[in-house]
Amino acid sequence: MLFVRSLLFNIIFYLLTTLWCFGLLWTLVVPRWGVVGGVRAYMRSLAFFERLIIGLRYEVKGLENLPKDQPVLIGAKHQSMWETMKLHLIFHDPAIVLKHELLYVPLWGWYAAKSKMIPVKRGKRGAAIKSLVEGAKQMKAMGREIVIFPQGTRVAPGVYAPYKVGIAMLYEALEVPLVPMALNSGVFWGRHSFIKRPGTITIEFLPPIPPGLPKETALFELEAVLEEASDRLVTAVGGPATLNPVAAGHQRN
Repeated sequence: MLFVRSLLFNIIFYLLTTLWCFGLLWTLVVPRWGVVGGVRAYMRSLAFFERLIIGLRYEVKGLENLPKDQPVLIGAKHQSMWETMKLHLIFHDPAIVLKHELLYVPLWGWYAAKSKMIPVKRGKRGAAIKSLVEGAKQMKAMGREIVIFPQGTRVAPGVYAPYKVGIAMLYEALEVPLVPMALNSGVFWGRHSFIKRPGTITIEFLPPIPPGLPKETALFELEAVLEEASDRLVTAVGGPATLNPVAAGHQRN
């Protein structure tokens, strides 16, 4: 039954995505809010079929930790494609940091460019950081929520990956609160998994790290609280805990 439900959902997912991609072409020639609203409607339709077919729901905790009426930097755990879609429902107008080459994906990349995400060109580290900071400052001026995945890629539950310096550079440059976003989506919607599992995904916003700390201190604190909280959410639904080899080495010493 789980296989059949996953098969049905995956078919609907790709059909629905294709229909919305072509159906929203008109938003490319109207103001940016057209594509923002269209993408949000598409994400709501996907969430409906997740509940109907898979029995997959989600809950959001800790919303009181999001600063009101000001730009904010979100350091989000990234376990699945699932949260990249739900960011558009959780936030009003998120500006998500993504790889520059994704803008060249037909249709999808056009919508990402129109909605003004923050593309980063990989290559020389200095140039990449510069483009990241410049793009984020523009989004800050627009009053948007800036979302970055500090590990730089999807990381499955139970797997350790170091946090990259990009988020520390943004924290220093933007001078806004840094809010950690923990989750357990990878237990239900695996990184490369055909099977989608029923249950309730939890997203939890943790208390903000205030601006003004040394960037190294902020990065260390972010990793500590975000890994602990995500592990707590993952293990609560039967997923594996993460062994941090750096922390384990410190304990042995």
